[in-house]
Amino acid sequence: MIFIALLLISGSIAANASCPHIVTKKEWDGLLPLHVEYLPRPVDLVIIQHTVTPFCSTDAACEELVRSIQTNQMEDQGFWDIGMSFLVGGNGKIYEGSGWLHVGAHTIGYNKKSIAISFIGNYNNDTPTNAQLEAAKSLIRCGVENGHLTPDYKVVAHRQLIATQSPGRRLYQVLRTWPDWMEDVTSIKN
Repeated sequence: MIFIALLLISGSIAANASCPHIVTKKEWDGLLPLHVEYLPRPVDLVIIQHTVTPFCSTDAACEELVRSIQTNQMEDQGFWDIGMSFLVGGNGKIYEGSGWLHVGAHTIGYNKKSIAISFIGNYNNDTPTNAQLEAAKSLIRCGVENGHLTPDYKVVAHRQLIATQSPGRRLYQVLRTWPDWMEDVTSIKN
């Protein structure tokens, strides 16, 4: 009986071994959401965007930017919480936004059927780092492994769905080379 319990525990640890560390709201000193709506999962769409803020490369700078984004979105824009599901800093760390479980406020018409990963910076000017790109890919793999994303998910750029420059020209060029990229969004466009 003890052997079976240990086997089950080691199996669940191994299943999450490829999941990256996500800096929780508590760790980056985020505010609790005012209200939550649960996201029906799994979803099959990952929207990549950028924050159009300064780039960050240190833990302190990235955490400060994430707090600032949340404050702006909750206090000035009236959101229940930070809008993005996750944010990726230039330091290669992933910051919890609305997360896997809650509906975000990132792309009008798509919030209830997608996850949004936002790269911290302005990628019309900044170049995404390898650490950022690998962190985002690892997060997506983790989402599939844990049932938050369907195995046949697609990645799209924010600009393909609404009138915006997001995720910036430099990040957009890189995304278009990913194997799970969806070039033609007419079948999902609202």
